[in-house]
Amino acid sequence: MSVQLDDNQLLALEQLKSGSILCGGVGSGKSRTSLAYFTLKECGGGLNGEKMTSPKSLFIITTAKKRDSKEWEDEFPPFPFDQIDISIDSWNNIGKYTEIKDSFFIFDEQRLVGSGAWVKAFLTISKNNKWILLTATPGDTWLDYIPIFIANGFYKNRTEFIRRHVVYNRFSKFPKVDRYIETGRLIRLRKSILVNMKYVKPTQQHHFRITVGYDQALYKWVVKNRWDIYKDEPLRDISSLCYLLRRIVNTDQQRIDAVKKLITDHPRIIIFYNFDYELEILRDIGETMDIDIAEWNGHKHQVIPESDNWLYLVQYAAGAEGWNCTSTNVIVFYSQNYSYKVAVQAAGRIDRRNTPYSDLYYYHIRSNSSIDVAIHQALSRKKSFNERGFDA
Repeated sequence: MSVQLDDNQLLALEQLKSGSILCGGVGSGKSRTSLAYFTLKECGGGLNGEKMTSPKSLFIITTAKKRDSKEWEDEFPPFPFDQIDISIDSWNNIGKYTEIKDSFFIFDEQRLVGSGAWVKAFLTISKNNKWILLTATPGDTWLDYIPIFIANGFYKNRTEFIRRHVVYNRFSKFPKVDRYIETGRLIRLRKSILVNMKYVKPTQQHHFRITVGYDQALYKWVVKNRWDIYKDEPLRDISSLCYLLRRIVNTDQQRIDAVKKLITDHPRIIIFYNFDYELEILRDIGETMDIDIAEWNGHKHQVIPESDNWLYLVQYAAGAEGWNCTSTNVIVFYSQNYSYKVAVQAAGRIDRRNTPYSDLYYYHIRSNSSIDVAIHQALSRKKSFNERGFDA
């Protein structure tokens, strides 16, 4: 059995080296390309079933969802992996592999932000092994590239990078980057390790905004008085204010009615939501309309129904990645997520190479409230929403 790669994957394969970031859109085939690189260039094997001349162990660090769904194992059959040991685990367990040496690591989905335990484990692993990183959404800022730059030997540590390139705002109450310097060098370094894999999608995404109302009087009262109407106590901070304003907006009857109409128009729908109170609303809608309901969240990991009419309710944090669906072409975003990366990953659940649909439909339910507008503006800039910068 031979490994089938398209022209864009073959081009990326030629450009890859240990320490590279393979960047491709959701569904572009990054997994298969990375396995082809491991087989061909790291183990001396072939893409037509030829045995490896220098096999080594393979470790894949991915999301818990991908590990549990065995998505990676689905890519293995064409490869000559009978000679090697393969371990697949989640980022939560990356610390278990810091003693591994002379092996190859595939880090799936960018999780290397900041300077915490995952980053420290990654840097230890990178010193003793060959590796590549896969992502659909590379770093939003230069700070996001620090672990990768250190692992490639461009800088000794985070302190050296910050001292050389980062100017912080002197007047901010918290560390806030004012600007970066020597960005020409940073661009050259990123270019040396970033391999962009072009992907001509067989699908076309159609995005629709559904504008709904909200209780403006209540919204303005909460903004003015900073009072939690559910707990009957003062709001502690800006995070609490944002949460409360979102709850006022997200529970409005117009938003609920918009979902009901979409369900009437589309028999099989995936709905992404953020909060438990939204899940309760969506459950009630499904039960009232007598539709099969399945869920993926922190409490339930149910499979997608196989009936003709169903709702699949997915919590962003739990299910924005690591699973695919080719039995519908409709996703509804009941509320917006703060993270641009999460939003991209969520949209990609139905945008797959093997989908039978050529047109995909995405419905974004939003109000004209200041909180919805602020989140949307951040996502439109391919940034994540920061509550500390929100001005109600």
